[in-house]
Amino acid sequence: MTYSYRTAVELLDLVEKTGLSLAEIAVRGETEIGNQTREELLARMTDYYGRMKSSVAKGLAITQRSQSGLSGGDARRVLEHSEKSQVSALGTTFERSLAYGLAVLETNAAFGQIVATPTAGSAGIAPACLLAWQETRGASDEDTAMGLWTAAAVGKIIGYGACFSGAQGGCQAEVGSACSMAAAALCELDGGTPKQVIQAAAMALKNTLGLICDPIGGYVEAPCSKRNALYTLHAFGASTLALSGVESVIPFDEVVGALREVGRTMPRVYKETAEGGLAITPTGLKFRPDQIVVPLEARKKG
Repeated sequence: MTYSYRTAVELLDLVEKTGLSLAEIAVRGETEIGNQTREELLARMTDYYGRMKSSVAKGLAITQRSQSGLSGGDARRVLEHSEKSQVSALGTTFERSLAYGLAVLETNAAFGQIVATPTAGSAGIAPACLLAWQETRGASDEDTAMGLWTAAAVGKIIGYGACFSGAQGGCQAEVGSACSMAAAALCELDGGTPKQVIQAAAMALKNTLGLICDPIGGYVEAPCSKRNALYTLHAFGASTLALSGVESVIPFDEVVGALREVGRTMPRVYKETAEGGLAITPTGLKFRPDQIVVPLEARKKG
């Protein structure tokens, strides 16, 4: 039997026929097209998760600003705040999740190793979600890493139907996809049905549509790091809605189609060019290496 699919409808049809989880279908699909055994693949994904945790740990230890001055030390500040007597009304896990999301992007800015999930600019969301989940649930690395297979199952659909590139689809394609994948992972790890997992992915993705890619100074630091932190919480929210029985009005495959359509029509200046949005604010322009102001007419043409 083949475990290939390109849409959520096809994926859920496989679930119906096999009775398997989304993660398990992703694993079996990979064994079909690759030359590694199931055991090797599971070990490889656990290794990736270990590297993700290392990227969080390194980011939490950073105290200095990056070379650009745009990031550095923020993850540690949030972590320290989470350990104080008066934390957010939402609790310590809420604050640690923010810290973890920031940490990975700060590691990236410090030229440390990260795992792109699915891109460097959105690499903090999945690690932050999974690590916060693991710490709260007391799960092993192996069990937590299964969430990455669920994320991969959803990411495959987005990759086929739209894109992951900020230069092609804006930040909705990067942070939006990462948030959708992470929400799916959280939902399945917490016992969600396959249909609920897809609902979580749909709700996370549709609420990022239109998000532009406007890197200040052209660096993958700001507003990227804060988006990674905040959309970590968005993924948890989408998972909770789905587990509660809430459903997306628009099916996941159609949300992916909307992502593609919005990305296609989005002006070029909002696609990782640093020629629009926050990047060309008076403060944002100060971080540009060339400090060239893009004329308004040129932006309109883009």
